[in-house]
Amino acid sequence: MTTRTTIRATAFAATGLLLAACGGGSGQDDGKPSFEGRGPITYVAGKDTTGTVQPMLDRWNKAHPKEKVTFIQLPTDADAQRQQMIQNAETKSDAYTVLSLDVVWTSEFAAHQWIDRLPGKRFPMGKMLKPVVETSRYRGGLYAVPSSSDGGMLYYRTDLLKKAGVTRPPATWGEMTAACAKVKRLPEAKGMSCYAGQFQKYEGLTVNFAEAVHSAGGRVTDANGTPDVDTPEAKKGLDFLARSFEDGTIPKEAATYQEEDGRQAFQSGKLVFLRNWPYMYSLAQKSGVKGKFAVAPLPGLNGPGSSSLGGHNMAVSASARNKATALDFIEFMTSEKNTRTFLEDASVAPPYAALYDDKALIGQYPYLPVLKESILRAVPRPRVVQYGDVTSAVQQETYAALNGEKSSERALKDLQKQLRKAVAR
Repeated sequence: MTTRTTIRATAFAATGLLLAACGGGSGQDDGKPSFEGRGPITYVAGKDTTGTVQPMLDRWNKAHPKEKVTFIQLPTDADAQRQQMIQNAETKSDAYTVLSLDVVWTSEFAAHQWIDRLPGKRFPMGKMLKPVVETSRYRGGLYAVPSSSDGGMLYYRTDLLKKAGVTRPPATWGEMTAACAKVKRLPEAKGMSCYAGQFQKYEGLTVNFAEAVHSAGGRVTDANGTPDVDTPEAKKGLDFLARSFEDGTIPKEAATYQEEDGRQAFQSGKLVFLRNWPYMYSLAQKSGVKGKFAVAPLPGLNGPGSSSLGGHNMAVSASARNKATALDFIEFMTSEKNTRTFLEDASVAPPYAALYDDKALIGQYPYLPVLKESILRAVPRPRVVQYGDVTSAVQQETYAALNGEKSSERALKDLQKQLRKAVAR
């Protein structure tokens, strides 16, 4: 769950030209910082909505009484998390040791020398899904280790679709709205809305915008990293979202939704379809919709859509103490065994490829093949130094279009200008 931050995240094309233009390094002349010092450390991440992190830390602390880890929980809002981590880095504070970074932040933090380059041979990167591994690298170096991945999926009410005569989940936006219309004719669907995602003005909006654009055949940047949102294809994607708000396919209150808001709305019977991350699966299984829902790939304009690539990477703050302990802790948290535990207990998407093909796990989480395909097909976000400016521009213009303040065409033209300025800095 892009910690369920909910963020979880967005979709742009990462490019070597952008990375090369950013500069960077590890803060050490040889590019290999010294990981020395043992003792207490902190683990900094977004609020744990699953309740599974502290038990894992308790296991570590019991085995390492002289190297205990204190869990510092930041807000669920990904933008607020990023800002607090940046503030800590800019003041060179040692309050934060190990950082749980949204995958899109890794290159930004590496380029600013806020995190250390890690010894790559220490971690089993070859066993992880390739797109996931790429999010942890910057200019050829490993600056973080994936602790989770994420791909957006479509949650839907199987019971209602079946009763309405819909035999399979929708593969296109048109099929989704048609299926919803049939469901809403049912007495038990009175007052339900069709679809929602994450549309509050935060990182989740960037994710949902980018997924809509890519799912309509558009792109946010071209192969060279040049912004490319002022196109007919991108307009079709943004039009789908804007018109859905206008005609009620997406309820007006969804303009305030982050991940948890949408989850709660779905679980309380307010939505037929919901775009969300896999973390939601285990929580929904404990709610009133247990046994009444399933997941499918995100729909698109003419077929299955494209997810944003989400997830989190663990990195060592450049200003931290006790870095030898920090490395051991990252190795512990990102091990195949422990990421399997997070999957089993909280449906957190693991970085290891083998876990998606494990028959026992598929029996517990039937959506794993769908999630694996979502991750492999996902479009990554841009690994750029000025990512904050990029996502802020996307949020501003998309929100204006969704609320009727601008036409989709005007919003995209303005966004194109802002993105060009952002990537040129």
